[in-house]
Amino acid sequence: MAEPNIEVASELEATSSNSLEEPKQTRYRKIPQKWQLVMAVMTACSIFLAINQIFNLGFFVGYVMLDSRYMYLITGIMLCMVFVTFPANKSSLDYIPWYDSAIMIVLAFVFSYFAFNAERIVLEAWEYAAPDIGVFLAAFTWVIVLEAGRRAGGWPVFSIVLIFSLYPTFAASLPNVIAALSIPLGDVAIFHVLGEESLFGIPMRVFVQLVFGFLIFGVSLQFTGGGPFFINLAFALLGHLRGGPAKVSIFSSGLMGSMSGGPISNVLTTGPLSIPAMRRIGFTKEYASGVEACASTGGVFMPPIMGATAFVMASFLNISYVSVAIAAIVPSVLYFFGLFMQIDAYAAKNDLKGLPKEELPSLGSVFKDGWYFIAVFVSLIWMLVYLQREAVAPFYATALLLIINQFTKHRLSFDKVMQLIAQMGRLLAELAGILAAIGLIIGGLAVTGIAGTIANDLVYLAGENVIVLLIMGALTSFILGIGMTVTAAYIFLAIVLVPALTNSGINPLASHMFVMYWGMLSFITPPVALAAFAAASVANVAPMRAGFEAMRLGAIIYFVPFFFVFNPALLLQGSIIENIQAFTTAILGVAIVSGALQGYLIGVGNLGSGAKGFVVKTLIGLSGLILALPAGGLFGFSQISLLLTAAAFLAMGVVTRIVLLTAYLKN
Repeated sequence: MAEPNIEVASELEATSSNSLEEPKQTRYRKIPQKWQLVMAVMTACSIFLAINQIFNLGFFVGYVMLDSRYMYLITGIMLCMVFVTFPANKSSLDYIPWYDSAIMIVLAFVFSYFAFNAERIVLEAWEYAAPDIGVFLAAFTWVIVLEAGRRAGGWPVFSIVLIFSLYPTFAASLPNVIAALSIPLGDVAIFHVLGEESLFGIPMRVFVQLVFGFLIFGVSLQFTGGGPFFINLAFALLGHLRGGPAKVSIFSSGLMGSMSGGPISNVLTTGPLSIPAMRRIGFTKEYASGVEACASTGGVFMPPIMGATAFVMASFLNISYVSVAIAAIVPSVLYFFGLFMQIDAYAAKNDLKGLPKEELPSLGSVFKDGWYFIAVFVSLIWMLVYLQREAVAPFYATALLLIINQFTKHRLSFDKVMQLIAQMGRLLAELAGILAAIGLIIGGLAVTGIAGTIANDLVYLAGENVIVLLIMGALTSFILGIGMTVTAAYIFLAIVLVPALTNSGINPLASHMFVMYWGMLSFITPPVALAAFAAASVANVAPMRAGFEAMRLGAIIYFVPFFFVFNPALLLQGSIIENIQAFTTAILGVAIVSGALQGYLIGVGNLGSGAKGFVVKTLIGLSGLILALPAGGLFGFSQISLLLTAAAFLAMGVVTRIVLLTAYLKN
């Protein structure tokens, strides 16, 4: 029975890929055939430049390119790709208008000029005093980068970048709190485009030096059949358990989300398979949508591949990516464990069985069909963790994957290879457009030195109260996450808000993780909840109902960022004993909170309904939260006091439930 199910998974993934087309039609251009070749050539050139620079190949003739020249060349190519991929408006969805061709010609000329003069730009410090031609071309580039950001990231990105990139020109006219010395427009333009702290600052440097390879690996994994393999592996392992299809969604969507880094695309890839399977055994449409949305969103912060944000964070903190990935292990485990326990409690409460074993693929046949995916993952993790070769590891893993794949039944045809290159080009263009624009925010704040002032002002506004500052940070992160990508929102807050948190004595890594997590929560929180809305479209249910269900299922993640800020032991930043203690109590606490949220606690049973049931759930939920709260750290609570308090609330909840149940049975 395994083979038919594998085929079904493949068919459903193909369906899910098609389902991506409808949302994209209003955003991505349907590229004409002659331009597809141009796009493929630009994608290939970008990949070649990246491989040449990262592996220090010297173009095979010993010519080592200056880093700044490399940045000009690869950025210029990818910005041209933005204007092929994204239309200016809906009127040019299926053709390339003349003005986009003109912009690409200008980009090619300008960035070729910058690349040719790379040594002069560095040696003569054009960043501060460029010739007239340099000022003129820098201003022109600034405008084009703003438009590229608008097309790739939307109007919210454009608006925020426009204000902050222009900020140095009118800083002296603002209130004293946010005022700075004004700088002439020409000087701002050359700082943005010819310096190393704006357009070519941390976001773009991390992208072309680290993220590039992982993005190529993720796309290659999807095109070689990684999606069907992980889905079938999840069904083979978990499909027979109670609530099995929902648990499959956690496993498969979490893995896929870790690869793609995009909650919405992940929902539309795995949702068409997991949601109907959940519906089949009795889950409601709303619940199934919420599970898929939460699982897909959680993949963004699940190691070993966490998307672009983790690499940018590592660069900000000047630590290795592996350090960030290790720190994310416990929070991601708590999040997915909370989802798992809630699903288990819901299934137990509603007596939802798993799928019959005879309908599921066998574990042996799944491994036989896709063993090399596991081998590639193991090799990638080995290179990342043991060899610490973060930049080159994904390229080796991609090469290994593509070579092995060509000796299997999933080997890529010429048409598939062209589709693979096209998808790579689209993702490179999207990320490059957004990150290039976001870099201008950093430049606007760096050239004026206002970032430190803002941090001090935030601490002052919070009255030096860490809790108030954290709540302010959570709300700001959430609001920015609504209108921007997780990476874009994180970069902005890492400059403006994180210094305020660290100045208040909070662990730097915990501060960065805090704003990243809260920026991501907008994907599952109404009124926006984009991941939940995407799942709702698959399940054919009202978007807001799916959003509120996702919010309830993902409730654990609203507390976890506060927990690891209070005590970084949950980021594995303490001693071994502290880390184990924090993790153990957190796991137990999350299990209890999950039971309270779903109204069913293992060992106790149904927690009741109505006002009386609400009292029981509240007492038990508080018990779980107190138990999950790490001892020591910011507040210095002792483990004994937390355990006793949690036990007291749990006992009150259980006793109240027993009393209510006894009274009900007597009546």
